[in-house]
Amino acid sequence: MPYIFIPMKKRYLLLMAILSGVLLSLSWPAHGFPFLLFIALVPLLYIEDFIAKNKHNFIKASVFFYSYLTFFIWNLLTTYWIYYSTGFGAAMAVVVNSLFMAVVFHLYHLVRRTIFKSKGAYNVLIAFWICFEYLHLSWDLSWPWLNLGNGFANYPMFVQWYSITGVFGGDIWILAANILVYKLLLNTFGMFRSKKNALILAAGLGLWLLIPSTISIITYYTYHETEDPYTCVVVQPNVDPFNEKFSSMSEDMQLEKMLRLARQKVDEQTDYLIFPETALPNGVVEDEINENAHVDSLKALIQKYPKLKIVIGVSSYIYYKPHQKLSVTARYVKEGDYWYDVCNTAMYLTADAPPVMYHKSKLVPGVEMMPFPRLLKPLQKYAIDLGGMAGTNATQETRTVFGTQEYKAKIAPVICYESIYGGFLTGYMRNGATLIFIITNDGWWENTPGYRQHFQYARLRAIENRRSIARSANTGISGFINQRGDVLMQTEYWTPDVRKMTINANSHITFYARFGDYLGNIAMIFTIALLLLQITIIFLNKRRKIITARKKS
Repeated sequence: MPYIFIPMKKRYLLLMAILSGVLLSLSWPAHGFPFLLFIALVPLLYIEDFIAKNKHNFIKASVFFYSYLTFFIWNLLTTYWIYYSTGFGAAMAVVVNSLFMAVVFHLYHLVRRTIFKSKGAYNVLIAFWICFEYLHLSWDLSWPWLNLGNGFANYPMFVQWYSITGVFGGDIWILAANILVYKLLLNTFGMFRSKKNALILAAGLGLWLLIPSTISIITYYTYHETEDPYTCVVVQPNVDPFNEKFSSMSEDMQLEKMLRLARQKVDEQTDYLIFPETALPNGVVEDEINENAHVDSLKALIQKYPKLKIVIGVSSYIYYKPHQKLSVTARYVKEGDYWYDVCNTAMYLTADAPPVMYHKSKLVPGVEMMPFPRLLKPLQKYAIDLGGMAGTNATQETRTVFGTQEYKAKIAPVICYESIYGGFLTGYMRNGATLIFIITNDGWWENTPGYRQHFQYARLRAIENRRSIARSANTGISGFINQRGDVLMQTEYWTPDVRKMTINANSHITFYARFGDYLGNIAMIFTIALLLLQITIIFLNKRRKIITARKKS
């Protein structure tokens, strides 16, 4: 029996759209209450239903406009801090990401009404949303900061099963809960109430929320790390990225500051010393790395403590020889008639092997890369400059793991923005990584939720891969996270600091690490099938109308 909706003025629909946006925002890290996510989309689901059943009173794009308002509020209130690094980037992130989300919700509205004729099929929304987030991980305008499953980053006790599903499992949990809540409200307060259906839905909702939570809590308290200890020191030099790192403070001074902090904690028992992203900001030429004076200073510390291994962020340059094949990101210098690449690099130094480089491969759009470089390379000079790394940087296809066959521990060197890509990090585990080191520079956003969110998202990566994490951030937050996602130790923001802790390595490959974002692949297949069916139905309907019109004429 169809539900009959109470007449509602359009301004009330606006208030409901605003309510959804506010609930999403209140649920979000750094200090949000994530269980609000289970009801945050209910007002928006009502709007979609109301418009569909009263479509003669609304224009065709009404669902898009109301949902855009919801997602704009969510994006604005949770990621406004981008403004502190780039006003244009903040505007683009908020406006464009809200647009993508609204398009997805509107497509759900169209497909559900065309194919399923308003008879349930809420699973369409789940498939479309996960497909959107999955694709949003992989293209040049990627911005997965607000993937729904990230909302539980500060509550790892409830999402231990991310080691099986990744954050897309959280998407399913959240979206299905909203759908169940909405259907329960319809059967409880709708004009055609069904006590039986309401009881069934209430029981189903309770089980849907309780079973994953219970499994997760049990897993949390019964999970024990295998003893495989390594002592790590993380350095937080607190060099102002705007006024010091790339301008007034020399690289010599910065390195001396970091080494002075490191010497407070490093000793004969230290396995790893970790410095932040672009700790050496002025650049090293990779072919001349062994002649670099700053690298020599780091090696001198290793000579004093031969067991020590150093992971440090550097800006590095790759120069091309004549007739050597150029990358799509290569830059030309007319005055010297040569080509070169710029890389945001993690460098690995040991006592008995040449330096090893990993080039950051998930780049920040508009800052470290010009989207679609083959098409837009002429616009590269307009890229946002955040301290000397402007333009499109070079990347690499493989996930380099630091370590040798002789040394049991293997390191996943994760640079800044890369740490929000769960599926991306699983490539390190499949290549043998047993520990995760995150190096970053989060000082661009000042004292806002941005750096706290970034730190908290790392907790999800620990759960997904069951890997301990050591994190070195230039201005904070630096610290250590265990394999359950617990924060073991952390620094204060915008304070020079150095911390030392022993963490356990783990060689076990989780289900998620082995298969990556398989839920995204499933959702994409389902979405493509539904969109093809939608196009087919539209085509057949138009053809039927043409034939009918011809018969009448």
